[in-house]
Amino acid sequence: MVTRARPSLLCLAGSAGAETLATGGATGVEGPERPGPLQDETLGVASVPSQWRGVQGIRGETKSCQTASIATAEASAQTRKCADAEVQTEAPELVGVPSVPWNDGPRLAAFLRRVEVMVTQELNKNWQSHAFDGFEVNWAEQQQTVTCLHTLGYPPAQGQGLHVTSVSWNSTGSVVACAYGRLDDGDWSTLKSFVCAWNLDRRGLNPQQPSAVVEVPSAVMCLAFHPTQPSHVAGGLYSGEVLVWDISRPEDPLLWRTGLTDDTHTDPVYQVLSVATDGKVLLWQGAGAGRLQLSAGFALAVQQLPRNTKLKKPPRGETEVGATAVAFSSFDPSLFVLGTEGGYPLKCSLAAEEAALARTPSSVPLRAPARFTFSPHGGPVYSVSCSPFHRNLFLSAGTDGHVHLYSMLQAQPLTSLQLSHKYLFAVRWSPVRPLVFAAASGEGDVQLFDLQKSSQKPTVSIKQTQDESPVYCLEFNRQQTKLLAAGDAKGTVKVWQLSTEFTEQGPRETEDLDQLAAEVAA
Repeated sequence: MVTRARPSLLCLAGSAGAETLATGGATGVEGPERPGPLQDETLGVASVPSQWRGVQGIRGETKSCQTASIATAEASAQTRKCADAEVQTEAPELVGVPSVPWNDGPRLAAFLRRVEVMVTQELNKNWQSHAFDGFEVNWAEQQQTVTCLHTLGYPPAQGQGLHVTSVSWNSTGSVVACAYGRLDDGDWSTLKSFVCAWNLDRRGLNPQQPSAVVEVPSAVMCLAFHPTQPSHVAGGLYSGEVLVWDISRPEDPLLWRTGLTDDTHTDPVYQVLSVATDGKVLLWQGAGAGRLQLSAGFALAVQQLPRNTKLKKPPRGETEVGATAVAFSSFDPSLFVLGTEGGYPLKCSLAAEEAALARTPSSVPLRAPARFTFSPHGGPVYSVSCSPFHRNLFLSAGTDGHVHLYSMLQAQPLTSLQLSHKYLFAVRWSPVRPLVFAAASGEGDVQLFDLQKSSQKPTVSIKQTQDESPVYCLEFNRQQTKLLAAGDAKGTVKVWQLSTEFTEQGPRETEDLDQLAAEVAA
């Protein structure tokens, strides 16, 4: 129910209109033409539709979107059922071996007598057969090539044009040391030099930065590690001195030195023991206070050398024999072989008692060590090496480019190999293969020989220097037997890893070496 007033005139003009509004129109007279006073009136329900909703309905939009359809799949997995089972074998039954009846004894003996000759012949034939020579069961993967593991060098020494004159492995086989000096013509007595060492087992090895560097006032001509002290190394100088260093003490490595006395060599020392071209072979020992004391000495005089009829007579007035190389026997500690400037090897003994005809003064009596003279090379002998597998065999190499294989029992070499048209500076037996040796040539090669394969040509020839600069020294590693170090005129030490064919001894190799040594000329 809605109660509302009747319609009235809301807009009146002038004051009359205002008055009429104020009095509610009472001042006028009622009549059909004039509205009466305001009255309440009840009317029916009126409904007015909303135009706003209509307008909003027209403006509204309905939209929808559909996402991409999702692919679904169903899968199932079947688990595997496991079960354990045990099986018990039956207890073994002992099977009796039927015994041969006693009455078959004579028949069996007769049978064995009949076949004895035949079986013996077959066994002898098999024992002498070489059908399986060279066959070896080896489950390890074989290395078929010779590779260069490290190229080592010391730039300050190389900048001075110094050569690597000697290399040596320490007693553990983990450290390789080299001596820097000069082996060509010239006066290098005042040239400062170096001894350098690299620990190949150390992490972060820098091939151009040695783990130990020792500065030396004179060119170092030879080097050798102590056989049991891994940090002690001895060197022979151009000045004739012999020094011993402890490379584990970088601040003060010098342990002992011979000094320049009457006992010291007057010529360059070419091998540590020590041997020099002044004809003396000297044995030193540490005497405290940093000095090496001479314990025994030997001198080589031409007049005291054992002579063979085929050897040339020495010139008149010649007395001293220059020693250039030395090697001790692996079987007799008193036996050693010397290489000489005259080209002939000498068999010598530390037990010699004859006094040497030496003109140089010495604090100990010098003795004449030579016991036998071998046929000479065509020039000075630069290197000798005694076999570690046979007491009578040794190798020598010299400036004639030949390697001679000698027996201690005869003057003539068992074989002679021309390996180079230039000098040969070093030769070494393998410490693990009886028929293998290596040689360093003046043409820049390291040559590996296996006499079981060929007695005339190398099995492998390794190019150490590309410009054919000489290779002056080499040494096998006795602990890590696959390693071979070689030093050259470029001031570089290369460490080569040998293939298994050079490090694993073949069948009957020792027998073949014995047979080779037995080929002594009548």
